[in-house]
Amino acid sequence: MKVIIFCGGKGTRLKEETEFKPKPMVEIGGRPIMWHIMRRYAHYGFKEFVLPLGYRGEVIKQYFYDYKMRNSNFSIDLASGELTVHSLDESVDWKITLCDTGEETEKGARIKRVAAYLGDGPFMAAYGDGVADIDIGELVRFHRERGRMGTFTGVRMPSRFGTVSTDEKGEIEGWEEKPVLNQFTNCGFFVFQPEFLDYLSADAGCDLEKEPLERLAREGQLSMYRHNGFWQCMDTLRDYELLNVLWGKGQAPWLNFSGRDHV
Repeated sequence: MKVIIFCGGKGTRLKEETEFKPKPMVEIGGRPIMWHIMRRYAHYGFKEFVLPLGYRGEVIKQYFYDYKMRNSNFSIDLASGELTVHSLDESVDWKITLCDTGEETEKGARIKRVAAYLGDGPFMAAYGDGVADIDIGELVRFHRERGRMGTFTGVRMPSRFGTVSTDEKGEIEGWEEKPVLNQFTNCGFFVFQPEFLDYLSADAGCDLEKEPLERLAREGQLSMYRHNGFWQCMDTLRDYELLNVLWGKGQAPWLNFSGRDHV
């Protein structure tokens, strides 16, 4: 099962980091956030990735082109040019397909434009700017059990602000600082049947979250997998700093794995 990692957006709300690189290349602990996401999928046995590139896609191409040199010790004979690579302890056996899909292209169109690289079976997709301790194996099993065309992962969102409840006279009945809302939001870990491609268009304006997913929901072909654990997106500088603080303290939940290693 191939995994699409969306990595074409401009990340304008994080312009301090994204002026010269795409948001999925913004680093946590010295590694791009998209590397952390891909590592999670790979742990559960999903190691074939398709990257629909857009804004500054050449940065992502160069990163993976140089990956072996960046992450290995090597010896070089300057006279002959002979290069000997000495592998480090870490083994990353991923297969990655990188495809230019346009700078102004919406996510639905990006999927359609890389359809030729997805094979004939189900496929997964994930936003390239959020990390979670989600059990990918359980997500896939849930999708298979429901038997629907699409599954997205929902998380309960904490309120950005404290809430106060009062009676009709304005007397305070309760105060709660940043409560977790009793509603779910899409956090961007999807599983789709291949038939979903027929719901998409290669037109740059095909927005995944609008007509395609709304249509699936109307037709009863969309399921939500509830994730009750950690999830954090990297939308702003504050998010970036939070994720790096967690990493620095050794408290990065997205590095913790549960369940079976492979589906």
